[in-house]
This record gives sequence, structure tokens and C-alpha cells, in this order.
Amino acid sequence: MCGVIGMVGCGPVNQALYDGLTVLQHRGQDAAGIMTYDRGQLFLRKSNGLVRDVFRTRHMRELTGNVGIGHVRYPTAGCSSSAEAQPFYVNSPYGISLAHNGNLTNAEEIKRELYLQDLRHINTNSDSEILLNVFAHELGERRKLRIAPDDLFDAVAGIQRRCRGGFAAVAMVNGHGVLGFRDPYGIRPLCFGQRETEGGTEYMIASESVALSVLGFERVRDVAPGEAVFIDLEGRLHSRQCADNPRLSPCIFEYVYLARPDSIIDDVSVYKSRLRMGRRLARKILREWPEHDIDVIIPVPDTSRTAALDMAYELGVTYREGFIKNRYIGRTFIMPGQAVRQKSVRQKLNPIELEFHGKNVLLVDDSVVRGTTSQQIIQMAREIGARKVYFASAAPPVRYPNVYGIDMPAASELLAHERHATEIAEVIGADRVIYQDLEDLVAAVREGNPRLTDFDCSCFDGRYVTDDVTEDYLASLERSRSDEAKAQAEGAGGAADLERVFGNAD
Repeated sequence: MCGVIGMVGCGPVNQALYDGLTVLQHRGQDAAGIMTYDRGQLFLRKSNGLVRDVFRTRHMRELTGNVGIGHVRYPTAGCSSSAEAQPFYVNSPYGISLAHNGNLTNAEEIKRELYLQDLRHINTNSDSEILLNVFAHELGERRKLRIAPDDLFDAVAGIQRRCRGGFAAVAMVNGHGVLGFRDPYGIRPLCFGQRETEGGTEYMIASESVALSVLGFERVRDVAPGEAVFIDLEGRLHSRQCADNPRLSPCIFEYVYLARPDSIIDDVSVYKSRLRMGRRLARKILREWPEHDIDVIIPVPDTSRTAALDMAYELGVTYREGFIKNRYIGRTFIMPGQAVRQKSVRQKLNPIELEFHGKNVLLVDDSVVRGTTSQQIIQMAREIGARKVYFASAAPPVRYPNVYGIDMPAASELLAHERHATEIAEVIGADRVIYQDLEDLVAAVREGNPRLTDFDCSCFDGRYVTDDVTEDYLASLERSRSDEAKAQAEGAGGAADLERVFGNAD
């Protein structure tokens, strides 16, 4: 889960890219970067940290030019080293920079091909650098001094043939413009918009529509699965379908948790989809627990507020804000390390005693992944006098890892893995746990756009839409994604050397 942005403007784009990245900050808190192009030169600033910390006035002054791309990162793969902050850059051909959201499921295979066949060196453990080098190689095969949009689209078609997994990316080609493209399933979101200025039409490509609307861009549409859009330096828009068999299957977890509620993804309002999630979950409670004794519904801020509000309305139960959130603590779901997550929960949320004391409380969260936050929140509610504490999730049980760009942990670290609701309630200390049914979650999102016939629901049902995820791959993923493995990676730092990666190349 990262955020990408790209822009071709009629004036300097540095401030717009910065503002857009701050709006996309929820998609990654580990690192941020901006690269601009101005009269044959590139200007780059990237580092670990939040957008507001990475960019100072002196950096912004140096990011000159009317063309640029940006990125906010959290470490799905690799480590949180600043060496893996994006955008990445290769100088041949033309000079290409790229920012990427997603995860390649065949990254190791392609990395080997790039070294042995394409004679390209990968300097980090990031699959984004792999994606960039595939694009650069495919574009270099054209062997032209000047390239046309179709050359770029042919290169993206090469990516679609070679790369598997979920990816949405923006790329900047020196002297030509900005390109955006999406995987054949549209797993990760990408959209573009335009705004009219005195100097002409400006275009922006972004992970979420909220980055467009905040900056005064009119959302044109989402980039279709397998499609590429290109804005040249004259501000002309070009687009082409680059995949052979595209099929829209967006990640349903974007609607549950990842995206901002004021975004529109694949023509579905995230906010309204969450209202419908709450409504459907309330109806499940009325079906299965009609004699419930819930006194008050309290959301776990912030993502679950929307669902909790409609749950309360549907159930006819009082809705209250029972937790005050410290805005200076990041999203615990995307924090590396269990110890950091556990420590941050208490710092992040503080309960209001009068809303809990002597009451039967239904806490509502958008989802439950590791259960760290849920367990501590339930404990807090009991400590300040709640009589009973029930827990509801607007999403189904998360039982499987996500392989398309969300850093869900190893399956063994997932709370719901091989556990039923009663067992989960016991582990987190709740009197009762209520989960959304998967069919209700799908219906809640699809109601906003009936043309959506399929979703990636793999973290809930274990069905991976790319049909290439094997047990061996999942086992490898578990070894690399566990908290222990991440701690070791952070300690070792850096990318693997060639001998370790390609020791059996001959």
C-alpha cells in the first residue's frame, strides 16, 4: 500500500505534488519522494519519514520544472531503508523515473531474467526497481532517438506480459512526459484528472481521486485495468489498452480500510460503500442476535466511523464517540514490528470513561488483522468500567496474507487464521465477536457500481485472482514477512549481493 502521483503542468509542479502526497499520506508513512524534470535536468528529493519532514523549503526550491512524479511508501517488500525510497531512476534509455504501488508476485524470477538476459543490475530488494528496469528494457528495445506514445504503450505491453501481481505506477520519461499504468486486473487503484489554467490544461495521475479534488482537478476517470495513459510535455493526453485479457478485479480491502472515505475508486464512493457495510452488518446482528443487549455503539477511530454510524441507525442504538485519537501517531496497521504496534495503541487512543462505565458496549472496527489493537482497546474499555464489551468488524475475518501490495503478515500471525469467532473473542477478550459476511461486503461495494463483477478478496477467501500464487510462494512470503524476518532485514540492511542472489547463475 503506497501512494503515487504524477503531473504535467503549465507552471511549477513541486507544490502540487507535495500537497498531493500529503493527501495520500495515509497510504504510506515510511518514506516520501518527489522527482521533477526541467529543461533536460532531473531534480530529486527522497528520504525516510512523513511528507512534511522529508521536504523543507530548500528542497522545494530545488524541485523545479513543470513535470514530476511523487511517492509515499510503506515497506511491503524489502526493508524500510532510505535506499528503497522512491521514485527510482535509470538513465538508459532516455532517463526514466518510476513510482509504484503494489507487489509483483514473480519478482525473483524477473530479477534473475534482468540480470542474465537483459544485463541489468538491481540495486535494492524493491520490486519497484524491478518494474522500472523491465519498462526501461522494453522501451530500449525500440532503439529510437525520439519516441512516440505508441512506443511507450508497447513497452507497457511488455510489462503486462512479463510482470504478474498487482501494480499501479507512474513513470516520467525525460523530455517526453508522464505515464501511468495499471495491472491487467486493476487490483491497485489509479485515476487521472484535469484542470484548466490560464496557461492551458494540466493533468494529474494519482492513486486516489481525493488527491485530484483537493488540488482543484476534475476527475476524468479511473485508469482501466491493463491500460496506460500518457501526458506529453505539450499537455496532450494519450491512452491505450496494453494487456491482452484485462479483467477488473479491484482489491476490496481498499474500500474497507486503505482508501480515504472521500475518494472514488472504480466509480464507487468509498464513503457510501462503508455506510452500506455498516447497514449490512447491523442486519446480520438483527438476524442472528435479535435479542441483543447493546447499549451503545462506539467506533474505533477513524476508518470505522462511517460503518458504525449506519450500524447504530439501523439497530436503533445510541452512537457515541468513546475514544479520542492522538493525531500525531501513525496508522498502527502499517507500523513495522509488533512491539512498536503494541506501544502505539495506548499512545494513539484514549477512552472517555462516561461513555463506557456500566454499559454494554459494541466496539466497531473496519477489520481485524493481527488483533493487537483490538485486544488492547477491549482491555481499555473494561478497565474504565464497561459491563460487557462486544466487538464487530465491518469486514470478514482476515485469514490469508495479501500478495498484491498490502503488508498483511504471515498467515500464522493473523488473528483469524484457523480460528472461529468464538475462539477469536476469547483471544482478544471480547464477550462476543461479530464479523461481516463476505457476500455482504461484496454487495456493499458493488451496489455503488453494478458493473463490478469481481473483486480481489484474497485476504478473506484465499482466492488469488492472478491464479499464480502457489503454496511455495506463500511459504516464502511467510518467511520474509514475519516480524522476526523484518527485524533481521532491518538489522542487515541493504540489498543482497550478486553472489548470494545469482550464485547458481551458471
